[in-house]
Amino acid sequence: MRVSVVGSSGSGKSTVARRLAETLGVRYVELDAIHWRPGWVEEDPDVFADQVREATRGDAWVIDGNYQSKVGTLVWEPAELVVWVNPPRWRVMVQVTLRTLRRAAGREELWNGNREGWGGLRLWDPSDSVIRWAWDSYAPQVKRYEAAMADPRHSHLRFVRLRSRRDVERFLENAGVQDLDVEC
Repeated sequence: MRVSVVGSSGSGKSTVARRLAETLGVRYVELDAIHWRPGWVEEDPDVFADQVREATRGDAWVIDGNYQSKVGTLVWEPAELVVWVNPPRWRVMVQVTLRTLRRAAGREELWNGNREGWGGLRLWDPSDSVIRWAWDSYAPQVKRYEAAMADPRHSHLRFVRLRSRRDVERFLENAGVQDLDVEC
């Protein structure tokens, strides 16, 4: 099974993707870990695309992350299923704020030595605040994924939209036994 898990920052997509990969016993790939170099430097676009191509080889994987604007269809073309983690905006904001506070206070290492600092709380600066990014990108992302679900170019994909914690739990409980054919 080849699965792409998408959703806004703070939606819970990484948690869902990790749990799904573990349940299915398949490789988990976090696109942020490929994209961000030390010092929050973005990977060269060609190198990033090559690494994503490599990550999508094989018959079984769960890929966590959006990045369609950078890698186009490299993930969705070979994928069989797109899991869109899409809780309400208020829940995303609570989750991303708590996560940012936890990461900043604990100096939690993310990818390649990078850490979120207290700058993430500067809501007036969308280039430095993942909280502001989550707010600003939420509505456009909903429109983009709703359009993608209806786009005939993606007719080979099954989409599952998880809007609540209950949807997530029901989906993950059934993931190992029903070929991921869960309507949420």
